[in-house]
Amino acid sequence: MSKTQRQPILNSSLPPQFRQIRIALAREPGHPDGDAEVAYIMVAPLDAEDRIDAKLWKAHREACRLARQRPDEPDRLGHLVHRPGGSWAFHYDGEGELADEAGYHFNDERFTVGEYVSISERGKMHTYRVTTVSHL
Repeated sequence: MSKTQRQPILNSSLPPQFRQIRIALAREPGHPDGDAEVAYIMVAPLDAEDRIDAKLWKAHREACRLARQRPDEPDRLGHLVHRPGGSWAFHYDGEGELADEAGYHFNDERFTVGEYVSISERGKMHTYRVTTVSHL
């Protein structure tokens, strides 16, 4: 399959643990109220403790997709990837100028509404808040 041609994934073909997760920029310098327009939307399987399920990710890695949303920019599409050593990152296919972004301790983070997670973007750490978690 070509990097530019993605096959559609039917939600009904995925295990029920798959969720759509939206995280938005939390309060930080320059954004005292956070910014709902700076966000990521991920599709990933969650275990019973609301952590990313690495076994289900491995079985359905092509389905673990994400969209990087920024104001005044088109969405950047990519995948959730599991790196050696157990860390998680976002990889953008065909996006030479956009480096992978890494989730900070994503393997320990709980993806429930109101929880905070951190992402390293271009070498700088940013905090995001989980705003929605929904069944597919």
